[in-house]
Amino acid sequence: MELNKTAELISEIKKGRMIVLMDDEDRENEGDLVIAADKVTPEAVAFMVEHGRGLICLAMDNELMDRIGVSPMASANQAPLSTAFTESIDAIDCTGSGVSPADRARTIMRAVDPEASPDQFQVPGHVFPLRARRGGVIVRSGQTEGSVDLARLAGLAPAGVICEVMAADGSMSRLNALLEFGEAHDIPVVTVADLIEYRLHSETLVELQAKSRLPTEWGTFELNLFRCSLDDGLHVALTMGDLQADQPALVRVQRANLLGDAFGLSGSLGRPHLAYTMQKVASEGSGAIVYLSADENEDRIVGQLEHYLSNRTANQSNRSVDSGSEKVEFKDFGVGAQILRALGLGKLRVLTNSPKRMRAVSGFGLEIVDWLPLEAP
Repeated sequence: MELNKTAELISEIKKGRMIVLMDDEDRENEGDLVIAADKVTPEAVAFMVEHGRGLICLAMDNELMDRIGVSPMASANQAPLSTAFTESIDAIDCTGSGVSPADRARTIMRAVDPEASPDQFQVPGHVFPLRARRGGVIVRSGQTEGSVDLARLAGLAPAGVICEVMAADGSMSRLNALLEFGEAHDIPVVTVADLIEYRLHSETLVELQAKSRLPTEWGTFELNLFRCSLDDGLHVALTMGDLQADQPALVRVQRANLLGDAFGLSGSLGRPHLAYTMQKVASEGSGAIVYLSADENEDRIVGQLEHYLSNRTANQSNRSVDSGSEKVEFKDFGVGAQILRALGLGKLRVLTNSPKRMRAVSGFGLEIVDWLPLEAP
């Protein structure tokens, strides 16, 4: 059995067909059974229990989640991939304890009903809602966002029921095992990377707003100003030289950090990393630097200061504390990737000290041909 394409499956999802959605091997490297929440049945839940063996969750967009009025499971999310669990729920009209496939299907259907309200549910329960990030897999490359995106693309309520696929021995099923699983049960398998690629081919998230020459101590760059439709954020791309899609280009994607970049917060590597990158691009005569704006609200700035001070207290040596230049989240890289693609790039030589942060890059129509360590001058 081979991997399927998102375009082939949208009509099947609309009919209520279950699929397996696999994330990137540099992420969880796992596959989840997925069915649109609108189409869930007791039989589908029972299949997930028997054959999936993982935790059955209900992924929902913000509007649906706010409608049922549940709170986050934890006030401080410490999950490795920031999975946004809320309080677990049961519908108040469950006929049993809430754990049976029939009761869980009932709870799910109640949760995605357009007339749903908080008083129709009790907590804790046996269905685990997950809040999907705005922007879907472009923002976060997980099955939570993927299942919501697929349901939305199929014209259904933006919610999906997901369950990890485990082997009989309790280990997580990887690609080959998932393909065998799909063949055995006649369930198509698709990747998050393919879903990203599908969305990028059908949606444009960034738009060039302005261009200008930018003289610097390392030479003259071209400044390209882009606006992102996900959050109206403005992002800068500095380019130099003749950039071609079939020629490997030196590239860096870096998120802005007000305290470090503008004010030189001691221990921050943002400013020196940016300077090193500009110097490196200038020395080669070509390349692109995507400098992404950040939401510099009060909580974020205070949090950065507290993080810096706690690290300074714990590390009395002169070791640098990285305050953000390498902390590029998938949303940032996703927006950055669209900008790189808008600049006409295809093959990338990426300057970074954290290559595994660049997840599902193939879904953006970009190919990383080399990783280069980032140094500070």
